[in-house]
Amino acid sequence: MSRGLYVHVPFCIRKCYYCDFNSFAVRGPERGRFLDHLEREAELWARRLEEAGEAPTFETVYVGGGTPTTLEPEQLARLFGIIRRFFVLGPDLEVTVEANPGTLTPEKLAALREAGVTRLSLGAQVFDDRLLRRLGREHDTAAIEASVALAREAGIPSINLDLIFALPGQDLAGWRATLRRALALRPDHLSCYSLIIEEGTPFYRWHQLGRLPRPDEDEELAMYLAAIDEAEARGLAQYEISNFARPGHECRHNLIYWRNGRYLGLGPGAHSYWGGVRRANVGPLAAYERALAEGRLPLAFEEPIGRELEMDETVFMGLRLTREGVDRRAFRDRFGTPVEAVYGPVIERFVGLGLLEADDTRLRLTRRGLPVANQVFMAFLRTERRPV
Repeated sequence: MSRGLYVHVPFCIRKCYYCDFNSFAVRGPERGRFLDHLEREAELWARRLEEAGEAPTFETVYVGGGTPTTLEPEQLARLFGIIRRFFVLGPDLEVTVEANPGTLTPEKLAALREAGVTRLSLGAQVFDDRLLRRLGREHDTAAIEASVALAREAGIPSINLDLIFALPGQDLAGWRATLRRALALRPDHLSCYSLIIEEGTPFYRWHQLGRLPRPDEDEELAMYLAAIDEAEARGLAQYEISNFARPGHECRHNLIYWRNGRYLGLGPGAHSYWGGVRRANVGPLAAYERALAEGRLPLAFEEPIGRELEMDETVFMGLRLTREGVDRRAFRDRFGTPVEAVYGPVIERFVGLGLLEADDTRLRLTRRGLPVANQVFMAFLRTERRPV
C-alpha cells in the first residue's frame, strides 16, 4: 500500500473570513525559524522510524497550508532539501504543492519545478471578484488566470483548481459561470467543495447575526450536480465526492487518505496515521517550536486505532471514491473477512433504497446516493468515534 508524506506550512498573507485551518499571517523571520524546526521534526521522525526497523519509501508528498508559496524561492528549495535528506522517496513520485493566486512568481515556480513538484493545487475558490472580496481573498480572477499561465510556462505537469460553492450572495447561474471559466483554463483536476461555516471564523459570527445569506439546500444541491455535469462534459471524471480529474491526474496522495492508508504529517497541526496509531501535532506555532527546541516530537495526542474502527473508517472513506468505491478483495485481504460479513444489513438496506450499488468486486455510491452521502457514510460507523 502506498505511503504519503504531508508537510504543513502554516503561513498565509492574511486569514480569509471562512477559514479555520491552522494558519497565521506571515511575517518575515518566522518562516526561516519554522524551517529550522521542521528540519528538527523530520530528523526526529527519521530516527524514530529507523529505531522501529522501518525504512519506508514515500510515494507521494503533499505540501499544504496555509499557503506554502508565501515562502521565498530559496526557502522552498530548503523545504524540499529537508524532505529528501531525511526520507526515502519513490521513483514514481507525486509531489503536490498548494498555492494561492498572487503568491506565484516565475522564480518560485522555477524553484518548485527544480524540486520535482509534479502537481500544483491553486486556491481559486470562485471566478467572481465581488465574491472573492466577500471571502476576504487577496486575489482577483485575473490573478487566477495569470497564475495558471505561469504554472504552464514553468512546466508544472498537473494543475488543480480548488473551487467553493454555496457562497453568500451566490446563485446557480453565478456558480455555473465560475465552473465554465475554470474549465476554460483546462485544469487537469478540479476540486469543488460546499462552503462550511466553521465556528471561530468571521463567517460564523456574521452567520449568527443573520448577516450571511446563503443559497438554500435545494440550490446547493443543484450547484453540486452542476459541478458534476460541467466537469464531466469537459472530460474530467468524478472519482471522489468532490474531485474530478482527467485520466491519470487523480491526486494519488488524497487516494491514500480515502483508502485509509498510511501517512506521516509534519508541521504545526499536521495529522498522521501510521502503524495503527493516529497522531496530531500541536497547532500553535509557539508550542510546536517549543517542543522541538526541547528535543521532542510536537504531538498533541497519540491514539491507537482498533480493528473495528479501522474497518469502519476503511468503508467510510472508501465510499468517497465514487468510481472505485470499496474494493471487496482489498477489504478481505486487509481484515481477513468479507465486507458483507460485517456490514451485510446496512449494505442491503442502502442497495434497496438505490443509494448503493454492490457487485462481486465493489461497493459504491450511486448518483442518487451522492446528495445524501454523509448519511450513508455514517451508517457504517458502529462506534461513537468519528474519523478525523
